[in-house]
Amino acid sequence: MYTRGIRGATTLRENSKEEIKEATIELIKEIMDVNSINKEDIAFIIFTVTSDIDQDFPAKYARLELGFDTIPMMCYREMEVVGSMPLCLRALVTINTNKTQKEIKHIYQKGAKALRKDL
Repeated sequence: MYTRGIRGATTLRENSKEEIKEATIELIKEIMDVNSINKEDIAFIIFTVTSDIDQDFPAKYARLELGFDTIPMMCYREMEVVGSMPLCLRALVTINTNKTQKEIKHIYQKGAKALRKDL
């Protein structure tokens, strides 16, 4: 069994609790669905947000809405880089799996699709 990381990112329409909640749930559900992940396979999740997102913690909604109460999660602020994408929420979902690195499917939604045009 291997530990693999799955990257994901999305953008919000505005900095609000409801947008953070919706974006977090939508992103994590798609990562899990596309990669056929069970909750028990998740080792931990790291969330980052750009500095213009400050109304709530993404991990809060993964715990409350997705039942991730036993999964370790942390939230961080993304580096501020000139010209970087605004209102961007990113996730690194780390799983235990037998899948190869090439079998992992990274998920980029909404405006964040521009971050990984190669996918």
